Amino acid sequence: MNPEIKKCQNCHNEFTIEPTDFAFYEKMKVPPPTFCPECRFLRRIIFRNEINFYKRKCDLCKKDIISIYKNEVLFPVYCNECWYSDKWDPLSYGIKFDASEDFVSQIKSLVKRVPRLALTQIKSINSEYTNFSAENKNCYLCVIALENEDSAYSSTIFYSRDCFDCLDVSKCEQCYGCLRCDKCTRCAFCSFSENLLDSISCFDCRGLTSCFGSVGLRNKSHCWLNEQLSKEEYLERLSKYLSDLSFKKEEDKKYLNLLMSFPRRFAYIVKSSDSIGDYIINSKRCINCFKAQDMIDSKNIVRASEMKDSLDVSYDDRSELSYEIMSGEQDHKFFFGNTCWYSSEIQYCSFCFDSQSLFACIGLRNKSYCILNKQYTKEEYEALLPRIIKHMNDMPYIDKKGRVYRYGEFFPPELSPFSYNETIAQEYFPLTKEEAIKQGYSWKDPEPRNYQITLKNKDIPDHIKDVPDSILNEIIECAHSTSSGQAHAQFDPLGHSVSKCNEQCTEAFRIIPSELDFLRKQNIPLPRLCPNCRHYQRIKQRNPLKLWHRKCQCVGAKSENQIYANTIAHEHSDNPCPNEFETSYAPERSEIVYCEECYLKEVV
Repeated sequence: MNPEIKKCQNCHNEFTIEPTDFAFYEKMKVPPPTFCPECRFLRRIIFRNEINFYKRKCDLCKKDIISIYKNEVLFPVYCNECWYSDKWDPLSYGIKFDASEDFVSQIKSLVKRVPRLALTQIKSINSEYTNFSAENKNCYLCVIALENEDSAYSSTIFYSRDCFDCLDVSKCEQCYGCLRCDKCTRCAFCSFSENLLDSISCFDCRGLTSCFGSVGLRNKSHCWLNEQLSKEEYLERLSKYLSDLSFKKEEDKKYLNLLMSFPRRFAYIVKSSDSIGDYIINSKRCINCFKAQDMIDSKNIVRASEMKDSLDVSYDDRSELSYEIMSGEQDHKFFFGNTCWYSSEIQYCSFCFDSQSLFACIGLRNKSYCILNKQYTKEEYEALLPRIIKHMNDMPYIDKKGRVYRYGEFFPPELSPFSYNETIAQEYFPLTKEEAIKQGYSWKDPEPRNYQITLKNKDIPDHIKDVPDSILNEIIECAHSTSSGQAHAQFDPLGHSVSKCNEQCTEAFRIIPSELDFLRKQNIPLPRLCPNCRHYQRIKQRNPLKLWHRKCQCVGAKSENQIYANTIAHEHSDNPCPNEFETSYAPERSEIVYCEECYLKEVV
């Protein structure tokens, strides 16, 4: 079978379906896609809200709860206790298949009726404001969080404690503003690093102790901007950095210059073979995969582990033969669905657990042979299912933008209970309100604020030692907004202006007691941005989930732009490196990108 070029019916760009893709579709008995891989990913993540929380009441027990669903949604929202109880029956909302109406519209009718779980959260203590989380204690505004303690304002955080404003960290302690760090302790603003202790603003480092502004170092201590110092020299410079604001700004600027003058690894692919993407660990034959671990024979995967033979999956673990999925766990043959766990042979389902042989169901547990939440016998189910698939092809759903949804397409965006800017789509594919509406998405405007800002951003003390306990009573203005509502420039983690705000800015924020205690202990200044804006500054440090074909920029003794001088001779001597690769660094970016061999020469 030869590759086939298709035109995406969403973005209208061409994409290629490879022979291995056709083999997968044939094995799964599904048609080839009509959306390109990027548009398929976007279509899935429009169904995932991670960081937006709302106060509302449980529609069953009427108690006050926290939920990811705003009050305006049409379906009931239940607290965890009620949703998992026997007080309601998901099958009572069942709909009989109607051959006179397109099937997606029938799914839409079911979506408006079946109760949803307020938050995906289990076995946690004093952690009401957490989502996609389990076994946390004393955590606040943490999402995708597992077994953490005393942490806040963090996303994708595992087995950590006393961590604030972190993203993608594991087994860390007393860390602040860190990104993709593992096994780090008492670190601040470090990224893409492992096994660091008492370090600040380090990038792509391993095994450091007491270092500042280091890039690409391994197993060092008391280094300042990659310069080796004595312990006494380091402590003296650190003391000045923490007490002298002008000196701090100078050193931060030097760090950013060093960061852009040191070569980057084209991709982080470790202990993996025949794989293309970024952050792929211990995997085989994984193509266009990002943040994937222990994977085999999979393609177009984002944030998954221990999967096999799967295609177009986001946020999944330990599943097999999955296709077009947004969030799964230990599933087998799960197609075109959202957040279903421990299930098999299910299609077009959402929030179904421990079930098998379901089609277009919502909120079922321990069920089999159901369609649109209506129970059938095995024989009835197997007879009706082919009729429905044929009906979906003969009478497809067509949205307002003219996109056609036959069998084999994921849910249309209008079935999502969230507006575009409530979802992680805004993180990966940011749009303005005008752009989102033009593309057919809904948009949520900021809710009216019923508070009065008591501390202007310009009046925040520069040093944490000057912050009184009364700060806990203040409503602080976010640096991205003035009291008149006009947007200011955004800032990177070091306080440099970067762009206009489009980040669901809450306009104001408060400091919580545990946060103040942490900042004082770590000698870190108060934040100037609200939690949402801080989150968006962190995610901007990640590379896009997209690949470009490039050549290694090592051209002999120096980098191609002549900024970086190699510290050791490479195999290609004074000649340009011949290696080419797929990388998430776009060609127009200013970072220096090296192949694996040239990179390892410089950092190991």
